[in-house]
Amino acid sequence: MSTPPNDSNEPGSRTDERREIRWDAAAIIAALIGLLSLLVAGYTAYVQRYTANVQREQVRAQVWPRLEIGNDDTDQSITVYNKGVGPAIVCNAQVFVDGKPQPDWTHVLTALGLPAHGYAQSDLNHNVLSAGERVPIIHILDRDAYQHFRAAAVEHLALVNVFYCSTLGECWMYSDHHAVGYKSLAQLVTPIDRCPKLPDAAVFRN
Repeated sequence: MSTPPNDSNEPGSRTDERREIRWDAAAIIAALIGLLSLLVAGYTAYVQRYTANVQREQVRAQVWPRLEIGNDDTDQSITVYNKGVGPAIVCNAQVFVDGKPQPDWTHVLTALGLPAHGYAQSDLNHNVLSAGERVPIIHILDRDAYQHFRAAAVEHLALVNVFYCSTLGECWMYSDHHAVGYKSLAQLVTPIDRCPKLPDAAVFRN
């Protein structure tokens, strides 16, 4: 008696087809799992970057400085104000009279045609102004002398530049063509990459 052929042992049998289908399904599932893992990793990295950016922006907002300069007639002075919420690190300053840089207040007063005495001063260059701090960088002691100084400064003290940075190393330039008297609506503060290295002759040293 002859034995009937066993279809399951023959190549191309239904058993082989079922094995191939199972292997194909396993490969597809493995690929989907790999793709899902890749998507999860990418989303996690995105969330981490987004969170880091948000945290950095929050820190920037917490240490943001903003300097402004103006005359204080009650105090008979030119005063620098830090109206920001973080310390301002002043790395350089310039004061011009009739377009010429001046090294200190003695030279400023002389260039304005005024007596180079009867005033007090506070350091500006390389100073650190805390949030809310005001620094009278020049204070004229006599009332009449201040009126003469104010009038001459409005006419001839044409430009004051202050370069400063935050504690995060972000820097700005405050440039004011009207340090005394009328303030224009022009932008006074502009971001800069870093504090510039100025020639010695152009630096105001108080």
